[in-house]
Amino acid sequence: MDRLLCGDVGYGKTELAMRAAFKVIQDGRQVVLLAPTTVLAFQHHTTFRQRLAAFPVRVDMLSRFRSPAEQKKTVAEAEAGRVDILIGTHRLLSKDVRLRDLGLLIVDEEQRFGVAAKEKLKKMKSGVDVLTMSATPIPRTLHMSLGGLRDLSVIETPPRGRLAIQTTVAPFAPALIQSAILQEMQRQGQVFFVHNRVESIFQMAALVQRLAPTARVGVAHGQMGEKDLENAMLKFMQGEYDVLVATALIENGLDIPRANTIIVNHADRFGLSDLYQLRGRVGRSNRRAYAYFLIAAEDTLTPLARRRLAALKEFSDLGAGFRLAALDLELRGAGNLLGAEQHGHLNAIGIDLYLKILEQTVAELRGAPVKIEVRTALNLGFDIKIPHQYIPDENQRLRIYKRISSVAAPAERADLEAELIDRFGPIPLSVSNLLDYASLKASAEQLLVQTVERKADEIWMKFHEQTPVDPQRLTQFVRRRREASFRPDRVLRFRVREREGSLLAQVQNVLQELHPQP
Repeated sequence: MDRLLCGDVGYGKTELAMRAAFKVIQDGRQVVLLAPTTVLAFQHHTTFRQRLAAFPVRVDMLSRFRSPAEQKKTVAEAEAGRVDILIGTHRLLSKDVRLRDLGLLIVDEEQRFGVAAKEKLKKMKSGVDVLTMSATPIPRTLHMSLGGLRDLSVIETPPRGRLAIQTTVAPFAPALIQSAILQEMQRQGQVFFVHNRVESIFQMAALVQRLAPTARVGVAHGQMGEKDLENAMLKFMQGEYDVLVATALIENGLDIPRANTIIVNHADRFGLSDLYQLRGRVGRSNRRAYAYFLIAAEDTLTPLARRRLAALKEFSDLGAGFRLAALDLELRGAGNLLGAEQHGHLNAIGIDLYLKILEQTVAELRGAPVKIEVRTALNLGFDIKIPHQYIPDENQRLRIYKRISSVAAPAERADLEAELIDRFGPIPLSVSNLLDYASLKASAEQLLVQTVERKADEIWMKFHEQTPVDPQRLTQFVRRRREASFRPDRVLRFRVREREGSLLAQVQNVLQELHPQP
């Protein structure tokens, strides 16, 4: 199995993962759960241990919350097969982590992992079942699933009693923050306050304390020591804090049912998926939840930030995560199935170039010899523009430029010349030069010539080190033309002779002379 499980935040993806893990352990194999943050790994560790406490199952964790000695012991016991479920962060991708009989790999919040991490996962998962979970998968992953390269399951039914989160986008105002915190405290709830700047997070916590003097305020950020961060999160989970002022490290998967109000400062600086995940930290019980996205003045927002916040208000109903991911796929493109880009449009490089690169990659993987290609740069000082008066329409001009650039054989050139005369009239000198350039470029690329430059009355031709030109032919050419020379840096220099016709024709003749005979 290689399955993407797409379910909205709080819809029970972790519950399914626990049941899948239990099934694998019953069959005597091991399970690895990979989470993007230390805090989320810690919460999964707690949840799995509580749920499986009645069974002879050993759950262990690898993260920075554990000392190096504890980590070393855990790694050794996992390799020996004494750990059934190993939960952790990127630390699980280290070379020293080996499992005796891995049966299931679970990746939580897949959109938080880069391509480098996913490449390491591929090595880990050969012959292993994989369950990938996300509320808002990145375009590339969603595209692979929709295209049938991976299995796709969507949880569409919300938990019983779940209510949609009421979303408000408003300028930063102390009065709004105060009323939101006090309203939540009156119903015995807790509040997340997200301020994603570590250097000013304590000033923000002091402001929150002034606005709500009776609130117990805690602070959590990624630069805290392991024990301090663990204590802050535990105190909030256990209800010892009313407000947790934190950076975006709380965005992934945390499940605290009493926390039903979230305030996000500078919401315009977050991405669409980030904001959606942050909003998903609340509304995980049968109470109405509130999300406040605070922004600078409306007129200072960029058009992109305005579109993001508008989309988030629009997709505030239950189960909107999958539609949001589909919108992301539509807006940002599907990315590159064979490379590192996780989003982007194919037309940014064009279908021809994409298929060419794909063909090269497949040939390389099959062990075919690598074909060297050189794009010759011509710098001869000629006018090679298509005049606006000759082809007035810009799109047509671009199409003709493209067609001329792909001319290789003399027959192709003759056909194109005839077509230009037929469609647009007699060919101007600059267009004729452009056609000559195209023919010259095609000949130069066959010989792996990197550059052809005109310097005063000389032509300088630089060859690639693997050029197919026969050294003997090159030596004969230099002997025949006394002013010619071939330098150690693979540059051929020769003088242009006025009586021998146009400069372009002379360069073409030299290339013909050097061309290897069949």
